[in-house]
Amino acid sequence: MRQRAATLGTGASTHISTFHSLCVRILHQYAAKAGINPNFSIYNESDQVKCAIQAVKDCELDTANFSPRRCLAAISTLKNKLIDVDTFKADADDFFSKTLAGIYARYQHILSEQNALDFDDLLMKAAVLLRNCPDVCCELGNRFKFLLIDEYQDTNRAQYEIAKAIVSAHNNICVTGDPDQSIYRWRGADIRNILAFEEDWPDATVVKLEENFRSTANILETADELISFNQNRKEKKLVPTKPCGKDVIVEVYEDELEEARAVGRQVRELTGKGVSLNDIAVFYRVNSMSRVLEEAFIQDKIPYQIVRGTEFYNRKEIRDLLAYLKILVNPDNEIALLRIINTPARGIGKTTIDRVRSYAALHNITFFDGLKNVERIESLSKAPKGKIASFVNMIEGFKKDIAGKVAPLAERVFNESGLAEFLKQDQNALENANELINAAAQYDEQAEQPSLLDYLQQISLFSDVDAYDASSGRLALMTLHAAKGLEFENVFIIGAEDGLLPHERSNTDEGGDELEEERRLFFVGITRTKVGLHISYARYRTIRGQMLRTIPSRFLYELGTDFAKSTPVIAAQVGIHCSALASVDRDSGTVPYFIAGQLVRHEKFGLGRVKEFNDVGERSSVVVTFNTGQTRTLMVKYANLSKV
Repeated sequence: MRQRAATLGTGASTHISTFHSLCVRILHQYAAKAGINPNFSIYNESDQVKCAIQAVKDCELDTANFSPRRCLAAISTLKNKLIDVDTFKADADDFFSKTLAGIYARYQHILSEQNALDFDDLLMKAAVLLRNCPDVCCELGNRFKFLLIDEYQDTNRAQYEIAKAIVSAHNNICVTGDPDQSIYRWRGADIRNILAFEEDWPDATVVKLEENFRSTANILETADELISFNQNRKEKKLVPTKPCGKDVIVEVYEDELEEARAVGRQVRELTGKGVSLNDIAVFYRVNSMSRVLEEAFIQDKIPYQIVRGTEFYNRKEIRDLLAYLKILVNPDNEIALLRIINTPARGIGKTTIDRVRSYAALHNITFFDGLKNVERIESLSKAPKGKIASFVNMIEGFKKDIAGKVAPLAERVFNESGLAEFLKQDQNALENANELINAAAQYDEQAEQPSLLDYLQQISLFSDVDAYDASSGRLALMTLHAAKGLEFENVFIIGAEDGLLPHERSNTDEGGDELEEERRLFFVGITRTKVGLHISYARYRTIRGQMLRTIPSRFLYELGTDFAKSTPVIAAQVGIHCSALASVDRDSGTVPYFIAGQLVRHEKFGLGRVKEFNDVGERSSVVVTFNTGQTRTLMVKYANLSKV
C-alpha cells in the first residue's frame, strides 16, 4: 500500500499503518497522559496465557474450572467494547461475572507490574486517551487532516471510537469495506460499524464498488448466490469484468485421506498444463486440517508453504533470542526474564529463582531488581549469588549497545549469551536464529531511525499473512481467515461439511449472527479465486481420533449444488452454472420430516427440541437443542430420532 501510494505522488509524511501500529505510536508519544511507561512490552498470545494462568491461580481458583484461555477471550471481548475492570466489576451480578471481574483485575495488575500491554490494551488505552484528553485529540486531528480506513467492516468498538475522535474536528473520513466480508466477530469486529455508517455520517456519499476485476463471471455468480442468504448486509451485485470461465466444481470423497490425495492429483494436473504453484492455494476452516494435506503433498513431492507466519516466532530458539532482546528494553518483563535466566543452562535452578522472587515480593521490587540485589538475599549461598551476578552483568553490558541498529546487537547477544554455542548441534535451529538476525538487518536498512523497541513491537504485531511469499514457487496452504486479502488463479476449499464450515459453534448461536459470519467466511474463500474453484467434502472424517460420518455443508445447497441425480460419480458441478453430473450418497430410503419447535427424543442425547430442519431429501439434516444444553446437527437418515 505504501508503494502504491508513493506512485500516486503522496508526500513522505503520509502515515500508512494498521490500527494497532498507529496506537503503539500514539501511546509512545503520549505515554505519560496514558498512564504507562513508553518502553512497554507487547505480550503475544503465549505471554498472555501465562499471565492469565497466574491471575486465575492468584484468585485461588482452579484452572480446570476457569480456563485461562476462555477467561482471556472474555477479557478481550470486554476490552474491545471499552469496558474496563471497574465498570465490569460494578455491573457483575452473577457468580461467573463476579469471578471473572476478579480475574480481569488481577490480570491487568500483572501486566502493569511487568510494564506490558496486550493487543487489546493498545486499542483500548488509545481510545480512552483520546476520550479523556481533548488536547491530544486536537493534535492528532491537526496531524491527520484526512483519515482513510480500509476493511472498515472488521473494525471493533475501540477502533470505531479512535477513528471518530481523530476526525471529530474536521469530519474528513473515507472508509472502504464490504459487509459481506466481515469475518472477525470473534476478535470483536462489529459489522454494525459499516452497516450504520450513513447514520454516523449523514453527509457521507456512498459509492458502491460492484465491479470485480479478479474473478470470472460464474465464480462471482456462485458467491452472489451464497451471500444472498444473509440478512445482515447491504444489497449489492458483483459485476464481472471477465467472461465465464471454468465451471465451479463440487466434489465428494469417501474420507479426508482420499480428499487430500485427490487435491494432490489435481494440483499435478494443473502444473502439468503449465500452471505455477504460486497460483494455487488450498483453504480450510481450521489449522488441524493441514496435516493430511501435508502428508499427501510430501508423498507427491509437491512443494508447499503453510501460511501461518507466527509459527516462525513461536520456535524455541527464536523466542529465546527475542527474550534476551526484550529484557534490554523492558527489564520488568518477567516472562522474558524467567525464560532466559537459565537458557542456556548456567546453574540457576528453580530453588534459587523462587528465593529471589520471594525476596522481590517481600521488598515490593521487580524480579530483575531482586537479581541485582542478590548479595542481600541471605537464603542464597555464595555459588548461586555469583552465577546471578554474572548474568546481571552480562545483561547490563548488552544494554549499553541498545541505541542504534538492531542486527549487530542481536548478533552480539546471540554469541555472548551462549545461545550460539548451545545451538551448534542443531543446524535447523541455528539457521532459524541466523534468519532472525537477517530479518533484523533488513529492518535496519528500511527504518529511518532503527530502534530495538520499535523492532520488537513490529514483530509483536506480525500476522499470518505477513509470512506469505507469493514468489516462493510453492503451493499455499492456509485457513479461510488467513486467505483474506490474497488472490490465486486456482483455489481448493476442502471440508465443506456441517460442523466445519459452518463451524459447530454456529449451531449454538440463537440470533444467527455466527452462522451469517460463517457464510461470509465461505464467500471470502470463493472470491479469492480468479479462474478455477474446487470445493470438496468427505463422507467420513476423523475427528478427535474417531471416524465419523459427516453431513454436507448447508452452504453447498445454497450454492445450488444438485445432489438429486442418481449418478455414481464423485464430481458434482454447481447446478446454477452448468448441467454436469452430480454426486449422490449411495444409501437410499425414506426420510422423516420435522418442523421447528417439535419435541424429539434421541437414543444417546435424550429429549430435545428441533431448532431447524433442512429438507433436501436423502441428505436432510436437523438441528436439535437437547435438554443437556447441547445443540447438535444430525443427519436425519441415521439419527433415529423419534417424535414426542
